[in-house]
Amino acid sequence: MILPAKHLPEERALLTVGAQLLRLLNEPKSVSRLWNELRKNTSHNSEPITFDWFVLALDLLAAIRVVKFENDRIVRINS
Repeated sequence: MILPAKHLPEERALLTVGAQLLRLLNEPKSVSRLWNELRKNTSHNSEPITFDWFVLALDLLAAIRVVKFENDRIVRINS
């Protein structure tokens, strides 16, 4: 689930989705804006990411302390 596996392609792994989210977080963004940008930037050849999977990727990023939720926005933590 977090890493690619036999039945989970690389582009669907939570680390890959999280990396895509980090690339989009060049400034604080609302959850809906980040979700829309991810859907827009997802390859048309791959299966679309569900909102549940998007939230799991955000949870993973928050758990490893690279993003936080502040003032109704997702903020990238630069340390």
